[in-house]
Amino acid sequence: MLHLYTKHIYFIGGKGGVGKSTSAASFAWRCAERGEKTLLISTDPAHNLGDLFHTEIGAKHKKITDNLFATEIDPEQETRRYIQSVKDNLRGMVKSTMLDEVNRQIDAAAATPGADEAAMFNAISSIVLDEQGTYDKLVFDTAPTGHTIRLLTLPEMMGVWIDGMVKKRKKINENYSNLLNDGEPVDDPIYDTLQQRKERFAAVRNVLLDPKKTGFMFVLIPERLPILETEKAVKLLAKHDLHVETLIINKILPDVADGQFLEKRRQIEQRYLQQIHNTFRKQTLLRVPLFPEDIGSIEALYHFARYLEPTAS
Repeated sequence: MLHLYTKHIYFIGGKGGVGKSTSAASFAWRCAERGEKTLLISTDPAHNLGDLFHTEIGAKHKKITDNLFATEIDPEQETRRYIQSVKDNLRGMVKSTMLDEVNRQIDAAAATPGADEAAMFNAISSIVLDEQGTYDKLVFDTAPTGHTIRLLTLPEMMGVWIDGMVKKRKKINENYSNLLNDGEPVDDPIYDTLQQRKERFAAVRNVLLDPKKTGFMFVLIPERLPILETEKAVKLLAKHDLHVETLIINKILPDVADGQFLEKRRQIEQRYLQQIHNTFRKQTLLRVPLFPEDIGSIEALYHFARYLEPTAS
C-alpha cells in the first residue's frame, strides 16, 4: 500500500463533522514530515485550518513549518475575481454601447447556482497547473461531500459546455468568412478565449484523472449516515472516472475506553466497522482512534498523523 504517499495531488473530502479538516491537516503534516514541500489548501468556506494551526492563514501561502505551507480559498472573493476576469476578457470584444448590458448579464449570472463552484474550480485549476513545480505535494481540504462532488465533476460538465460554445463560435466565424471576407479567416478573440479555457479545463481534467498524479480520500466515522453518504459519493465519483482509493475511519473507540455505556456503544460500532469493511473492499482503510481531547494543537496533529499509514491501521 505504498501508493498512499506517492502521488502529487490529494483531495480529502467527507461529510461535515467527521474530522475532514483535521485529517487533511494531519496528512499534509505527515507529507511535510517526510521531507516533501507541501501546500495545504482549504476550499471549505468554514476554513478550520487557521484554528488547527493557531494562526491566521488567508489567501497567501502561509508558512507553517519548514516544509508545510497553507492557504485558504475564499469562495466569495474568488467569485468576484472570476467575474471580473470574465468582464476583462470581454472588454474590447464587444461594442462600447453594449458593454454595460453585457456586464449586467454577467453580474446576474454570478448569482446563479454553480457560479461559486466555477469560480472555486478556476482557483483550484490555477493551483494544480501553476504550483506543480513549486510543491512536492498539494493537499486539498474540500467542503462537505455534495460540494466536493460538484467541484470535482465540474471539468467534465464544463468541458462539454465549452465544446459546444467553441463549435458554435467556429460556425459563426465560418459564416462571416463566407459572407463578408471573401473566405478569409475572421479574427475572433472570443473564440480564442473559449479555446484557451477549453485547453485549460482539459489539462486539469487530465491531471485529476491520472491515478499516478492524483489521489482521492474520504473521511468517515463508524455511523450509519456517514457510511451511506460515503458509499454514494464513491459510486458517483467512479462514474466520472474519479476513484477513491483511501478511506480514513475516524473516531473509533479505543480499547482503553471502558464503562457500560461505552461497551454498548462499542458493540454498535463494531457492526458499523464490519459494514465499512464489507462495503469498501477496494479501498485502503486507515483507522484513527477517538482521542481523549480535541485535535487543536501541533502535537495533537502529530499524534493523529501517526495513524495515516496503512501499517498503522
